[in-house]
Amino acid sequence: MQKMLSLISRVLQGSAHKPAVRVMVASRNYADFASEATFDIKKCDVHRLDEAPPTTSVLTREQGLQYYRTMQTIRRMELKSDQLYKQKIIRGFCHLYDGQEACCVGLEASINLSDHLITAYRAHGYTYTRGVSVKEILAELTGRRGGCAKGKGGSMHMYAKNFYGGNGIVGAQGQIFETYNMAALWKLPCIFICENNRYGMGTSVERAAASTDYYKRGDYIPGLRVDGMDVLCVREATKFAADHCRSGKGPILMELQTYRYHGHSMSDPGVSYRTREEIQEVRSKSDPITLLKDRMLNNNLSNVEELKEIDVEVRKEIEEAAQFATTDPEPPLEELGYHIYHNEAPFDVRGANPWIKYKSVS
Repeated sequence: MQKMLSLISRVLQGSAHKPAVRVMVASRNYADFASEATFDIKKCDVHRLDEAPPTTSVLTREQGLQYYRTMQTIRRMELKSDQLYKQKIIRGFCHLYDGQEACCVGLEASINLSDHLITAYRAHGYTYTRGVSVKEILAELTGRRGGCAKGKGGSMHMYAKNFYGGNGIVGAQGQIFETYNMAALWKLPCIFICENNRYGMGTSVERAAASTDYYKRGDYIPGLRVDGMDVLCVREATKFAADHCRSGKGPILMELQTYRYHGHSMSDPGVSYRTREEIQEVRSKSDPITLLKDRMLNNNLSNVEELKEIDVEVRKEIEEAAQFATTDPEPPLEELGYHIYHNEAPFDVRGANPWIKYKSVS
């Protein structure tokens, strides 16, 4: 926040030996900030489209602050998840999203919460943008009752209204082409997203695919290839894609070119198939948070002090959420069979052997 220091001098009346005291009073002044700025963004590659998303984007100060806070929250949440996993407080599968924050934030900025969103297993960022709190996400990762799936889903099974987060089979070859075909035949209002972070587990896309033009893989479905490290580019492309679907033109495919900083999962150190220098180069040249921060600072949408305050607030939120996620109780054993079906009458569920039974309650 723009800080202007105004000096107020006042003489304290009293005994003669008491000196005058000068008090420095800090006041915040937002008037000097620009309300919005226009930015050039990378042109999207297109497939079977007569037009493309715009190459300029208007960012208001409020939007910039919101995007910055959201991306920083996701980044810090993932770093905390990494820490908790290494402390063996989070167990099982865990796939972190740091580096790809511009994808979920830019996409969410251009659709509605009433739209249905289905993700792959790297789902923490989308869980947060869908409205689930950091506290509920971390508690789900640690298997606690306060988690968004009552502590029974973990990293790969997070849910919220109109959100289905975490699927182990991601774009399997046969199924995805069958889905493309049906969506094209029936003109379904569906946006297919490929977050191309350059590696399928530990194999680079160049070694895995003869054609790396994933935005063309829908064949008769139009496609876009987007700079997935730029939240504004993702936002404009998603607006374009959503308008395409809502106008009755059928499905569209978006390839978001992005990068993950961590390994594929927590069992993958992430440096056996790529160099540390490659990761550092992406961090220094293409980091989505740094790109947005520089744009805001260089165009007078914010200043260093204001963004630092956001950083401090985010860190505090993450620490408080982690405290909750490590102290909230685990779900009791008798609730193991709960929530198998929605709005069903309670019924018995067999346990590990015929003599153990649980009750399923919706």
